[in-house]
Amino acid sequence: MKYIPFILFTVLTNAAAQLMLKQGMMTLGPISMTAETAMVRLFQIVFNPWVFAGLATFVISMASHLYVLSKVELSFAYPFLSLAYVLVAVFAYFVFREDLNAWRIAGIALICAGTVLIAQSGISSSADEKSADAAGVSTAEFGSKS
Repeated sequence: MKYIPFILFTVLTNAAAQLMLKQGMMTLGPISMTAETAMVRLFQIVFNPWVFAGLATFVISMASHLYVLSKVELSFAYPFLSLAYVLVAVFAYFVFREDLNAWRIAGIALICAGTVLIAQSGISSSADEKSADAAGVSTAEFGSKS
């Protein structure tokens, strides 16, 4: 459970990046490109302050995710990223006035319930398993002690 804050940091930065990208694209307006304008338009998009900040935040999120993956099982860490959808949907409702209908709310509830179940399944990190092996504790015993 000691890696949950890092996992949640990854989720938060991922969601923040999405919101910044949306804000940036809203300031640019509808995108249209031709073969002649594609490169210029691409630079306008990437160097829009909101888009650039969103991309930089994605890099931070990915670095955090890589750290988490070096510590815990992928099948434990990855499902938490679905919480980014929950955050994005809620913030998009309040910030961008996007629709949050009954179907989306039901989906959000299912995502939250699934994430809680996964969190309850326990966490085992490769570093903790190695130290448990060195101490003579089997992996099965280790999993039941977390």
